[in-house]
Amino acid sequence: MKFALFYEIPVARPWTERKEYQAYKDTIEQIVSADALGFHSVWTVEHHFTDEYSHCSNPEVLYGHIAARTRNLRIGYGVRLLPRPYNHPVRTAESVAVLDLLSDGRVEFGTGRSATRLELEGFGIDPKETRPMWREALGHIVDCWTKDEVELQGKYWSLPKRRVLPKPLQQPHPPIWGATTSLEGHTEIGRLGIGLCSFSVGLPPESFKEKVDAYRAGLAECKQPVGKFLNGQAATFTMVHCAETAAAARADAAESFEWYARRGTEAVASVSKWMREIGRASGTYAYGDALADLDTSFLTFDYLESSGACVVGTPEQCVATAKRYEAAGCDLLLCLVQPYKIPHQKVMRSIELLGKHVIPALRS
Repeated sequence: MKFALFYEIPVARPWTERKEYQAYKDTIEQIVSADALGFHSVWTVEHHFTDEYSHCSNPEVLYGHIAARTRNLRIGYGVRLLPRPYNHPVRTAESVAVLDLLSDGRVEFGTGRSATRLELEGFGIDPKETRPMWREALGHIVDCWTKDEVELQGKYWSLPKRRVLPKPLQQPHPPIWGATTSLEGHTEIGRLGIGLCSFSVGLPPESFKEKVDAYRAGLAECKQPVGKFLNGQAATFTMVHCAETAAAARADAAESFEWYARRGTEAVASVSKWMREIGRASGTYAYGDALADLDTSFLTFDYLESSGACVVGTPEQCVATAKRYEAAGCDLLLCLVQPYKIPHQKVMRSIELLGKHVIPALRS
């Protein structure tokens, strides 16, 4: 199993004049530190309007900076939002290609359809349209990368014949991934022949096996990948913090882990609550229905730690929990190392311990 860093880039209140600035500077320092420690990649989100939770609304600029400051880490979109009007498929194809050129072919292209009321309602997007828009955009992007001239004709986008330039360095194109939360979504990702980006926050590692099985079943049904090759890797993300002692890990991470688990659960449930307000079924966001009335007070650090719903503790404890993710079928563990406000130097030390002790243990 490979390891990656994963970032939301939170900015906890109170907001001082340079707090966002420092959050980005800290993120870069952490990523540069990880570049020589055996991590496979670094991924960041694209989120809008999500104050405190994520101030990472334009990650492409960040990716370019990461490409200039690192040499080994692959750079993952975690994820690029594909529905309109977030991002036009042509602009996405162009942006990914430029990053692939500048990074010497290190791009992992993660995609998603968006999952919060704040963002969907803010951009005027009907939730029932997001899955078909995501699916159509994927096909258009691949065409832009792989055809000399492309003419797009779809329900949501069209383009007269044009040359979309530049082309990516990786041939035929960077690996494609899809993010999903619902079980049926895992099967759909597999049917499209793209990598899986799943979610394990608040859940024990063993719960990931059912999702991987659904994904693998979809892969078995894949006759023609949406890309030009099949990417059969399964990734999931969870909160991760490593320290010299279990007591130190708890002191560093408890508040932030609890905060993120609860805020993330609220975000997942937000579309279901919105649809309930306006008298509509949740449709493909029905996975959030069970969370809409959930009392999140049970998401304590003790619960998260004891269930393995996070990777936390000494290097030995982190290895033990990470091996549970590997046993469940995880190929790439996306490590959310800064879920809220863990002090920067503590995150730096966690990354160092993961690189020196945890990653090598999973390679043996």
